[in-house]
Amino acid sequence: MDEQTAPSKPIRLANLDAIRGLGVLGIFFLNIYFMGNSFFGYAPHEVQPSSDIGILIFSNFFLEGRFFSLFAMIFGVGMLIQYQRQQMEMDTATTTQNNKHIKSRQYWLIAFGVIHAIFIFPGDILLSYGVAGLLAFRYIRLSADELISKAKWFIFLSLIPIALISLMPDDQVYSRESAFFTEQLSAWTGSYWQQLKLHLSLFAYMLAVIPLTLMWYIAGLMLLGMALYKRNIFIDGLDNKTLWQCVFWAVVLSSLDSLLSLSGNPMWEAISDLLLWFSALATALIYIHIIVKLCKNTPHRLTLLQNVGKLAFSLYILQSIVGILLLRYIAPEWLYSLDRIGYLSIAIIYSLLQLVLADVYLRIFNQGPLEKLWRMLVSRTS
Repeated sequence: MDEQTAPSKPIRLANLDAIRGLGVLGIFFLNIYFMGNSFFGYAPHEVQPSSDIGILIFSNFFLEGRFFSLFAMIFGVGMLIQYQRQQMEMDTATTTQNNKHIKSRQYWLIAFGVIHAIFIFPGDILLSYGVAGLLAFRYIRLSADELISKAKWFIFLSLIPIALISLMPDDQVYSRESAFFTEQLSAWTGSYWQQLKLHLSLFAYMLAVIPLTLMWYIAGLMLLGMALYKRNIFIDGLDNKTLWQCVFWAVVLSSLDSLLSLSGNPMWEAISDLLLWFSALATALIYIHIIVKLCKNTPHRLTLLQNVGKLAFSLYILQSIVGILLLRYIAPEWLYSLDRIGYLSIAIIYSLLQLVLADVYLRIFNQGPLEKLWRMLVSRTS
């Protein structure tokens, strides 16, 4: 990926909207497993049905961690574009004001994340993104090469505590047939106040984990996204050599991840969790390349996906509300019977609904409700 000159005037890129749309739709395919039990997620059968194994392998290749990585890179790009746009509009004396505006966006995102994590869905990513964004912003002026070097260090440093956490023994057996599974679901589908206590305990856990792991990993991905933007990857796509390197590593690492995750050995399964992060990054870069080539930076291609991207914040929160209402209040009995194919079906159906909803909404309004609220709050405090 040879460095090129970034666009002289940052504009809204249709490619970015489409990529962001893919990211927010894809995140729901993984979050849906945690809408019922937000700590342990999907409970496997002691003897897994073939459909579960097939979907698990499919997820290891195309879903798991992919959209999380994709979204983090796009977040970094968005922050860089806002910074560049305001730099062109301000003189040197007002640079401090520009920095204050960007940081204010992160502070309000953290506030939204806290509210979301405590009162709606503790599997929140907004808090982590806001904290990581503050860290990544410190390096926003670096060149593409310097950003990539810094990103590598951040990602490497984050994987050390992630590995240690993954290798910690778990005394509780969480399977569909275990008493622990029944006990957990009873708690997570109890009264809202009971759920709120669980949310608070998980939120406290996240506050301890974020500075050690997620902050560095997500910030690394944001820096990588900035570097890719400065090299025009979001306009031209990857060069052939880099693309095929990504394909090679995505296939090899996803294959190893699948083999180890199905081994039944806790040690191998922990190693598979580490391989996941690398295979996810390679696959996310492939997704970026595909969207760039299909969209060609025009609003008339992948329009439905672009519409979802324009409403990403609002739709992300709506996903949590819909998922929680469905699995904890409307049909909590599904948590005892749904296999992976059932969760996958819910995610597909709701993704189609989001495509339609975003299209209809943007025919009437110009901006999502939470996007508008976020912008208003930032403008009043910066």
